[in-house]
Amino acid sequence: MALWKRAVLALVLVLSAAVALAPSAGPQRTIARGVKVAGVNMAGLDAEQARQQIIARFSAPLRFRMGDRRWTVPTSRLGLSISAEDAVSRAFRGRSGDNVEVQVEADRSQIRSYVLALEKRFERPAKNAQLLGLVHGRPAISGSHWGRAVRRGTMTNAIVRTLRKRIRPRLPLVMKPLKPTISRAKFGRVIVIHRAANRLDLFNGTRRVRSFRVATGQAQYPTPTGLWHIVDMQQNPWWRPPDSDWARGLKPIPPGPGNPLGTRWMGLSAPGVGIHGTPDAASIGYSASHGCIRMFIPDATWLFDHVRIGTSVLIVPE
Repeated sequence: MALWKRAVLALVLVLSAAVALAPSAGPQRTIARGVKVAGVNMAGLDAEQARQQIIARFSAPLRFRMGDRRWTVPTSRLGLSISAEDAVSRAFRGRSGDNVEVQVEADRSQIRSYVLALEKRFERPAKNAQLLGLVHGRPAISGSHWGRAVRRGTMTNAIVRTLRKRIRPRLPLVMKPLKPTISRAKFGRVIVIHRAANRLDLFNGTRRVRSFRVATGQAQYPTPTGLWHIVDMQQNPWWRPPDSDWARGLKPIPPGPGNPLGTRWMGLSAPGVGIHGTPDAASIGYSASHGCIRMFIPDATWLFDHVRIGTSVLIVPE
């Protein structure tokens, strides 16, 4: 054999031996065919690819709706925690037909905080009927309105359940209705005192029930106008001197025939002012008191039995 042929043959043998001795990288490890994670086919994906797929699918923002409003919130605000590495590890040990579940946890305290933020945004307090004033001598009463509030527990649980799913429908904001406690139809009794006319009218809503002659405050001690409420009711009250110049040196008077308050006292939210009976029947019909509203004793007894604490009292100048 020629010398050059022997050289070529020797080189081929050396190269073949080198290739045979070189370490083999082998195929990269991937998830087996037919293995799913949370219903998604992961066959052929390596560990990092599978992890990214899981995180991407479970980290998608939550979607909400309220009426015609639509919005999303990132799962980071809800304290979402995804066990992606654990799912990938179990997927690599899986066989065709296996469906590996993904463990997902949510921070309930963060979710409750978000639900409270939703309530502040969408709540609407119930609005009671209110006394607005007088129209043609009768009380004008506004209408009432229902309100709404978020069902906090229901929404918190719904968010937790949805975060644990890969497929997440848009969540409706669940509200509860708030009923007003006072409606126009059931507004109740209203006292209207006409200061200049020295007259007290009792209304049931807008319907006049009865009128009384009364005495109101003198020019130097006028009965205060405005909207007030009955805040105190006493039978057979004590009279105690108010902190005023005209009462300086006077002593308390116990219940009895000479008590300036008669037998009934209905104190108003106006400081020191009330509706009461009086033994001075001759003062009725005049501006004669130190700011209170005096009534005949039988009239005060009747009125006392037909009102309650919280009854509106509107005092007008005319």
